[in-house]
Amino acid sequence: MKKLFKFVGFASFIGIFYFGFTTYPKLDLISGFSAKSIASGHFIDNRSQQMIEKGDNDIDMIDLAKNKIDDAGKFADASVYGLKERKAIYREGLGATLINDDFDVTKPYEVPKRTKSNNNLPFPYGNNEPKDTVFSTIDYTKLNAAVANAFDKTTEIKKRTRSILVIYKDKIIAEKYDSGFDKNSKILGWSMTKSITSALFGILQKQGKYDIDDSAPIPEWANDKRKLITTSDLLHMNSGLQWVEDYKTICDATKMLFQAEDMTRVQLEKPAEIKPNMRWNYSSGTTNLLSGILRKQFKTHQEYLDFWYSALIDKIGMNSMVVETDMAGNYVGSSYGWATTRDWSKFGLLYLHKGNWNGEQILDESWIKYTTTPTNTSNGRYGGHFWLNASGHFPDVPRDMYYCSGFQGQMVAIIPSLDLVIVRMGLTEEPEFDFNGMLKGIVGSLEKN
Repeated sequence: MKKLFKFVGFASFIGIFYFGFTTYPKLDLISGFSAKSIASGHFIDNRSQQMIEKGDNDIDMIDLAKNKIDDAGKFADASVYGLKERKAIYREGLGATLINDDFDVTKPYEVPKRTKSNNNLPFPYGNNEPKDTVFSTIDYTKLNAAVANAFDKTTEIKKRTRSILVIYKDKIIAEKYDSGFDKNSKILGWSMTKSITSALFGILQKQGKYDIDDSAPIPEWANDKRKLITTSDLLHMNSGLQWVEDYKTICDATKMLFQAEDMTRVQLEKPAEIKPNMRWNYSSGTTNLLSGILRKQFKTHQEYLDFWYSALIDKIGMNSMVVETDMAGNYVGSSYGWATTRDWSKFGLLYLHKGNWNGEQILDESWIKYTTTPTNTSNGRYGGHFWLNASGHFPDVPRDMYYCSGFQGQMVAIIPSLDLVIVRMGLTEEPEFDFNGMLKGIVGSLEKN
């Protein structure tokens, strides 16, 4: 019996040691992700805690978190086995922010000023419902089958598509939503927000207020080899700076998103490993650094907050969009943009029309060309904060397709040669979800054109 007790005691010790060594360091990130996800989904899109836990938080280890929503206080908190409790607060206009114990929730804060168009135009250039349009060149049976095939059948939890929207020649030709979602549902675009951040530099460049080919305006880099890094290098993700982005481990990206107070400084403080323009290395830290650079282009924080909406988001009628901020008040341009599926499609249409929005040139055509030109270190896969199909990553889709892409399979695909924009929002990505198959089916329905 004593031997049994010793064995059980030893096994328990080993179990506790293993937990402490492998899991405990992750608890802060697990509870942080969960609290932030619960707060954002609930307060931005009015989802129930159960719906968020079953969908957005149905990720390995994240589902270990125990969550609680306080509607009166407008916050959510989470912990794992009662350990590492984290809180995310919601503020109208700024979304949800994951905070630490040092954050002063009583401190006044500024919010972006929003404007909403009241014109009587139909979608996409107004807020009225789109006009029904039937194209004789489209095989609608084939189109609808391709869209339906991207969704799970009643008993499946595999493809996990939440919405698909197909726009051809500015007209919606297919639109479908999963149960619990509709045209008014705001969905997190994750890294599709990077493309929004990029567009803002294009707007500043068009206004003659910024030159992306100049060295990045960062005083901390002035006296070392990082001074050679241009804003264009940052937009191309080939700055040569140290960065690790691997969401299966504790890495630079996860520590930034779930622990940093000022996310704009995390990449800024990293050393250069090689010369710029020599290696492509995907980095959410780089995009948040760019958000910080944008902040420095304005005299006040209020101007910075307003610019994202007045110059781009509200300008093209993406009125549902909310870009969330970090504890320091900076937009998390790498990851935290929420919008309806229809509003995400408007961003795609802006690029499809070479920066023109209903007659107003918001981005120069040259910016679209810049965005879609492959950086020389990405094997044709990446341009100016957009993904590309130049190398045929999707073999059955036109090579001129380029797209915004986000964690869990968010996509806004732009295919200029077909006058087509396709949006897919969901919870699965490659290889679990067959993007090539979905795109192939939709494109194939236009073959009669």
